[in-house]
Amino acid sequence: MTTRVALITGGARGIGRGIALDLAAQQWSVAICYRTSAEDARQTTHAIEERGGRALAIHCDVSEPHAAKALVAQVEQTWGHIDALINGAGPYHRVNLFEETPQGWEEMFTNNLHPIFYLAQAVAPSMRERKFGRIISFGMANADKMEAQPYVTAHYIAKVGILILTRTLAKMLASDGITVNAISPGFIDSGSAPPGELDGMVSKIPAGFLGDIQDVVSTVRYLLSDDARYVTGANLHLSGGWGM
Repeated sequence: MTTRVALITGGARGIGRGIALDLAAQQWSVAICYRTSAEDARQTTHAIEERGGRALAIHCDVSEPHAAKALVAQVEQTWGHIDALINGAGPYHRVNLFEETPQGWEEMFTNNLHPIFYLAQAVAPSMRERKFGRIISFGMANADKMEAQPYVTAHYIAKVGILILTRTLAKMLASDGITVNAISPGFIDSGSAPPGELDGMVSKIPAGFLGDIQDVVSTVRYLLSDDARYVTGANLHLSGGWGM
């Protein structure tokens, strides 16, 4: 049986790292893409190998189209193919819309939306040839409501764009055995927020508690499985009822 191969952007820490370690435990080969911390990437690749998976860490800025294409090519040359693309990278900042800079506005689209387009274009040919593939991206739990967002405007618009791109890719790739889905988290305690920052949000969550990395991991595991072979173009809310 051919070993499954995943490419995870933002895979060196947080949610991406959690997904990488879960796949490693299932003996996947996991390539993680990172942009900032080489030490985080080194520790994650070591943890992947400890759990029984093959690991590859690649420094890459996937907001640059040629770099994104080269990243996919490197993984395919190393392991022959890519079964799953998981778009985990997606920074944001909070700033009043009228205080936002042109650079800050551009960065939200450049780093959240554009890489998914570049990477999908790059992985699709091989997935189509093999008649199998999984593409998963991350939205935002209330993005499908298209509400006013005075402090995360560009980030929010980018997340709405991800949902449209997900459905478009799903429709275009379904006949090739490729599923394309989005996961839209609410408040997830992934370790990236300062201690205590998320505590005040609990009262706003109908379920009464924060999500954690394992909640995301379990959802990804389902979407990658054969149980989800007929699920495509979906936007799975992972929010405990927040954002409905």
